[in-house]
Amino acid sequence: MLNASDLKAITQGNETFKYADDTYIIIPSRNADSRTIELDNIAVWSKANNLKLNRSKCTEIIFSDNKRKKMFEPPSLISGLTRVTSMKILGVTFTNHLSMSDHVNQIVGKCAQTLYAMRILRAQGMCDAALSTVYQSVIVARIMHAACAWWGFTTAADRCRIDGFFRRGVRSGMCSRDMVNSFEELCKLRDKQLFNKVILNPSHVLHRLLPPKSVASSNYNLRTRPHDRQISRRQAHITDCNFINRMLFCDSY
Repeated sequence: MLNASDLKAITQGNETFKYADDTYIIIPSRNADSRTIELDNIAVWSKANNLKLNRSKCTEIIFSDNKRKKMFEPPSLISGLTRVTSMKILGVTFTNHLSMSDHVNQIVGKCAQTLYAMRILRAQGMCDAALSTVYQSVIVARIMHAACAWWGFTTAADRCRIDGFFRRGVRSGMCSRDMVNSFEELCKLRDKQLFNKVILNPSHVLHRLLPPKSVASSNYNLRTRPHDRQISRRQAHITDCNFINRMLFCDSY
């Protein structure tokens, strides 16, 4: 991370996010013409740091809200760059319409394989307490991985499928009924825990995404609220589903 700390986007409004050897450039639609410039900038930076940008492994995804009636014209393709409709980012699969159905299908499929392996372990004599621990630490942890970032984009069908898998685990005897709540309840609990950390810790990586404090909270003795931040204007379905906006509106009235 120290090696890549000087890698920045060169166009105002664009942002570069880095994690280990993965680099993501976030470019809003108004800066679509800067895509080639940003890619060339990373190639120059890589060469200056004795690295090489492998363009064959670079992919581009264009996110759009499929609930909007207004159609848009996608920007032209960049030579040597593959445009995809889904991308896995830090273990979470996003589609170009921010549908989480593909991700839910993948994690439920992997968890089903783990559940089968646990049945074999039980047949070999593993006790129920150990099986329950494995279920929580492997299956539940896999399903809840980065859930705060993506569960707001799930549909009722996606959530029902995960809840159905949890009930399957209970019927199989891998965990007790009181150990696993519904998927939505688990996510809301994680949301509150993460949001409290973001609000209270100015050094948190997500703290800069918070809106400024409201004027009323600074000048008036108001009733206790979940947070003291300004509530931004609602813009579109996609922005309503992201973590920060979701938590700003949660229990605010």
